[in-house]
Amino acid sequence: MAILRLTNWINMTRIEILRIINAIFIDVLDDDTVVLTEETTANDVDEWDSLNHIQLVVAIEKHFKIRFASQEILSWQNVGEMVSSVEGKVD
Repeated sequence: MAILRLTNWINMTRIEILRIINAIFIDVLDDDTVVLTEETTANDVDEWDSLNHIQLVVAIEKHFKIRFASQEILSWQNVGEMVSSVEGKVD
């Protein structure tokens, strides 16, 4: 599945960000069955381990052309908090 490439991130909705993050998860984890919600945690996705977490974060940073602080990443409790971090950096 091709990940959406948008040049203008301004005014993206949470749903659009979640859709792109979901596509990144599918690509990085090589699993077309991944369906994320804002409540999804690493415990809900079999392939989402600590090593893949790093790859996911890097892929999200690269896609959106943003950087997360280590403390920010460590504070995430679910995908919704990840979406919030992206949303705060692309607006």
